[in-house]
Amino acid sequence: MSGVSLAVAPRSEPDTTTTAPGSKPQDKPLHRQQHQQPAVGGVMGSLRVIELQLVAFIMVFSVSGLVPLFDLIFPAFASAYLLALSRLAFPSHGPVSSSSREIFQGSRFFRFYVVAGTTIGLFLPLAYVLGGFARGDEHAVRSATPHLFLLSFQILTENVISGLSLFSPPVRALVPLLYTVRRIFVILDWMKDVWLNKTLPANAQFKDVAWFWFGRSLAVANFIYFSINLFGFLIPRFLPRAFERYFKERDELESKSVEDKRSAAANKLEPVADKKSD
Repeated sequence: MSGVSLAVAPRSEPDTTTTAPGSKPQDKPLHRQQHQQPAVGGVMGSLRVIELQLVAFIMVFSVSGLVPLFDLIFPAFASAYLLALSRLAFPSHGPVSSSSREIFQGSRFFRFYVVAGTTIGLFLPLAYVLGGFARGDEHAVRSATPHLFLLSFQILTENVISGLSLFSPPVRALVPLLYTVRRIFVILDWMKDVWLNKTLPANAQFKDVAWFWFGRSLAVANFIYFSINLFGFLIPRFLPRAFERYFKERDELESKSVEDKRSAAANKLEPVADKKSD
């Protein structure tokens, strides 16, 4: 989840369906319309549908005392900081089209990478927490809940600001960057809990051993994925692309403003020249 809803947008394939004479364009086969919707777009659409439910679900954990105080107030500080940046440092250049809001469009491999991150970072930890509740494993629930809490707020923040022209590309790119940096430290605490503070009894059953190593493997997988995501994608590629687009849009607006001023000045001089010629 590295700015997933900001970085990846469903691609529209050219329509090669021919229509018979007298038929309406919307009378296309249903299977053709379904084929035009990419799989990743469906996943992202599902995330947009469940985001508020996920936040409400994690808020129940926070009320239960499963999320540390610093992680509870981190989204408020991050939102205030992003709002200040959008007003003071990187103001928006005005309304933009939906296509220009897409900061990064990746290849098919990148889309697979995003789906893998959604599975590793969201669905499996959520299953781990629910399994911990079912098994009465409070240690597992307490270890993984802060990560899920922050990730849910990251998804919510990304989806909210992606639809607002108030926020410029650099500000939108900083959302996954800020949350990922914080979550890496949270995941380190998660790894410490499951690797150092939790042990198995000598006569543990196979299902207990499997659950024990599932928690350990999941914590390590999240640490590896989001570390690669931060140092291999967000910092070297995603953030520079956002700044490049921002300054390109600013230069285009400035050049357009100069051209408009020149044309306005030329229009004012034309009547004066006509009067002199008369």
